[in-house]
Amino acid sequence: MKNLLIVLSGPSGVGKGTIVKRLIEKGGYALSISCTTREPRRGEKDGREYFFITKEKFLNMIGGGGFLEYSNHFENYYGTPKEFVEEKLKTCNVLLEIDVDGGLQVKKSYPQALLIMIAPPNKEELKRRLLGRGSESAEKIEKRLSRMEYELAQSGKYDYTVINDDLNAAVVQIENLIKRKKEQIYD
Repeated sequence: MKNLLIVLSGPSGVGKGTIVKRLIEKGGYALSISCTTREPRRGEKDGREYFFITKEKFLNMIGGGGFLEYSNHFENYYGTPKEFVEEKLKTCNVLLEIDVDGGLQVKKSYPQALLIMIAPPNKEELKRRLLGRGSESAEKIEKRLSRMEYELAQSGKYDYTVINDDLNAAVVQIENLIKRKKEQIYD
């Protein structure tokens, strides 16, 4: 059976990263590594967290159609390198953990991708999770919660929405959606 490109999007704190880790632990999945023009943070390694490249190289890649999606945030570019994803797809399913705008860009350039929105059970639970991190100010949490409204409003443009109320159940549901999509495409 062939491999699939899977986009996971959703609000901050909804559990996307944890779901991705669980899927990778099960085997048969790889996480795509994005390119960025920002400087590496302490402890980050090129080719592990990101591919750190110059703005000039990034712009050349845009011009050459080298990204499945890209965006500019706070004067730095971020993008999913098409060649890296296509290489990984030869051996396993590829997971993209990106925002909704990026996910919709991927769908335009790679229509067979499976887009899954990860949603919280409710706004209060998401706020509780964000507060539980203990890593952000109340102002940042409020910004993330207001962004949630926009992100979840885009869920109708995604193939499926999975509510992450129970982590194990959410992972199983995502695996079933992946299996179903593969059967639709490749059988």
